[in-house]
Amino acid sequence: MLEDALRYPLNNDDRLATLVIGGLLLAFSFLIVPVFVLQGYLVRVLRSAAEGEEAALLHGLGALIVDGLKLIVVGLVYGFAIAVPFVVATFVVGIGGATGSEAGLAAFGIVGVLLFLVATVVAILVTYLLPAALTNFALEGRIGAAFDVSAITEATLSSKYLIGVLLGVVLNAVIGTVAGPLVFLLVGIPLLFYGQVVSYYCFARGFAEATGRSGRGGVDTARTTPTDTL
Repeated sequence: MLEDALRYPLNNDDRLATLVIGGLLLAFSFLIVPVFVLQGYLVRVLRSAAEGEEAALLHGLGALIVDGLKLIVVGLVYGFAIAVPFVVATFVVGIGGATGSEAGLAAFGIVGVLLFLVATVVAILVTYLLPAALTNFALEGRIGAAFDVSAITEATLSSKYLIGVLLGVVLNAVIGTVAGPLVFLLVGIPLLFYGQVVSYYCFARGFAEATGRSGRGGVDTARTTPTDTL
């Protein structure tokens, strides 16, 4: 998977243009719309990688924006699931501080620590589930697929998925570390984009191999019309 992941972003005739445009989208993400386009492209990466196809093409602005919006919605829902336990833990600790008594502070302090530990575990678990949710959404074209417990559980309990996620995280971190000092030379920005694509490739391949969906017929990665259903 390692070699295939590193080669994936270069596996089409538009590789140079894709890297340059992807870098520009990343650089101008503060303008909001580029974020949607970039996320939409990552949906295509997940889909094409899971299907064992060549690198996705970065064209069809309308479809990219729609898919990007959907991907962001999924990410926000999972992000909410991560944030809520920490908010609850913080609230409990705050109540303890308002009691004014040493016994109350001690009791709420212990409960707060336990809640923060639980929140941390939940955050790690949800973060681990997220690549599977995003890949299933990309394959099915429906937001609801990102919450398909059966498909997500099947993938995440597999060692193949675990390897894909770990490899994606490590490669993105390594490439990001290399690209960081090069950002001011502009070369680093397309390299950061390259790292994102490589990591999403790993996520998708891990999911596909874990669920046996690799290589089956799916949605055309070169489509230029957005999905019709949620």
